[in-house]
Amino acid sequence: MPIKTTTLTDHASRVARAMAHLAARPDHTPSLEELADIAALSPWHFHRVYRALAGETPGETLARLRLSRAAVALIRSDAPMAGIARAAGYGSTAAFTRAFREAHGIPPGAYRARSGIGATITEEQHMNDVTIIDWPAMSLVTLEHRGSYDHIGQVFDRLMAWAGGQGLIRPDSLFLGLYYSDPKTVPEAELRSAAAMTVAPDTKVGPGMGLLHLPAMRVARLRFQGPYAELEPIYDRLYGEWLPASGEELAEHPALENYLNDPRSLPPSEWLTDVMLPLKGAA
Repeated sequence: MPIKTTTLTDHASRVARAMAHLAARPDHTPSLEELADIAALSPWHFHRVYRALAGETPGETLARLRLSRAAVALIRSDAPMAGIARAAGYGSTAAFTRAFREAHGIPPGAYRARSGIGATITEEQHMNDVTIIDWPAMSLVTLEHRGSYDHIGQVFDRLMAWAGGQGLIRPDSLFLGLYYSDPKTVPEAELRSAAAMTVAPDTKVGPGMGLLHLPAMRVARLRFQGPYAELEPIYDRLYGEWLPASGEELAEHPALENYLNDPRSLPPSEWLTDVMLPLKGAA
């Protein structure tokens, strides 16, 4: 017998609460009883419900959050390795190094020295690789985020838990990030962004969510392979190098990121993202 939609929705809300708890304290390792209590589920059933809706275990969610934040700290700060390891919840630098190498393919010291593992984009390659495409009109369910863009992943986790509970995730679903502010000029606490996914135009959204009808538009697209923590230089090249030389003008829509594969099932070196700038002109 299929599970009733109301039951799925209720379970998705409970799993989202557990996800929010993990994201708020990534250096803390909660017990099964703690997470089950937050989700208002029996400890005997919590893990199965969580994995069914989140697509991963709570431990895998926590590890992904920790290593993602550690990757940001490695390339954007001079913090000592031991401090980054502790902030990521690891009891020793050796344990952190093993976990980071397993996830990223290289040890954290090498990752810092190379400023990441994403494909190096020279100015010539960058100019040639930007393409202008017609982006179709679509409806998006959105969940707003305020604060560091590096933490929007936890908002996507909550959005996907809700969408999974509603049965809205399909093979052709698109998952997009909308970015309204420049992180180099706007204070971190005031940065505004949104996690989004494509839905039918008449979808009833959950509490705190919005329904955005994005019009058809022209966009400049540049594809990047590598961790999300390494995306910011792509924007610098698009805005600072490609745009002035292109003769194009930006439209009144936020920058978009289209996430092309699942970060839960692939190593960060294989993550694919299309960074897109909306342009003026008919689609």
